[in-house]
Amino acid sequence: MRIARSTGAVSGLLIALLGIWGALIPFVGPYFDYSFGVNSTWHYTADRLWLEILPGALALVAGLLLLRASRRTSGTLGGWLAVTAGAWFVIGPSMSLTWESGAGPIGRPLFGSTRQMLELVGYFYGLGALIIALGAFAVGRFVSRPLLREEPAMVAAPAAPAVASSQPAAAGPGATPARPHEAERTRPRRFGLGRLRGSRRQRAGRAVESGRER
Repeated sequence: MRIARSTGAVSGLLIALLGIWGALIPFVGPYFDYSFGVNSTWHYTADRLWLEILPGALALVAGLLLLRASRRTSGTLGGWLAVTAGAWFVIGPSMSLTWESGAGPIGRPLFGSTRQMLELVGYFYGLGALIIALGAFAVGRFVSRPLLREEPAMVAAPAAPAVASSQPAAAGPGATPARPHEAERTRPRRFGLGRLRGSRRQRAGRAVESGRER
C-alpha cells in the first residue's frame, strides 16, 4: 500500500532545513555576532558535536525520509526521528550538566539580554520545539492519510474477428471450415435463370416443329 509523496513533503523540507541550521549555526553564527561562549567562527568542541551537530544531522536524515516517503512505515519513522532530534535540542543543554560544571559545555550566551534570549531560542529551545511540532504533525498526517491501492494495469484483449455469416457451419467436430472461394463455388447463382429457361423452351419448341415436319 502506498501513500502520496506530498504527504510529508513540506514538513520534511522544513525539518531538513532546521537540522542544517542547528548543526551549522555554532560555526557560522559568530560571523554576525550570534554565538555562545566564544565569538569565533568554526570553533569545534566535543560538546558541540553531541549537543548540536548530531541532533542536527538526525533532523536532516528525518527530513529526507519524509521528503521521499511513499509508505506509511517510512513516513512514520521519519516523523519520530524528527521528534527525537527536536527533543535532543531541547533537553541537551540541561542534560550536559551531568558531565560538565560551571557555566556548562556551551558557555554563556553573549552580548545583550535580547540577543541572549534569541541565541537560546535559535540554538536550542525554540529550534527543538519547532522540530518536535513538525515531526508530530508529519506523523499524524501519515497515520491519517488514506492508502493508495496498487492495482495491476488491466490490458484490454484484442477483439476476435467476426466470423462471416455467409460461411456454412462445420459438419462435425473434425470438419475443416470452408474457404471463401469454395463457398463462392457452392453458392447457387441466381443471375441468368430466366435466360436459361427461355433457351430451353426455344430448343424444345424447335424439336417439336421438326418432328411435325417429318
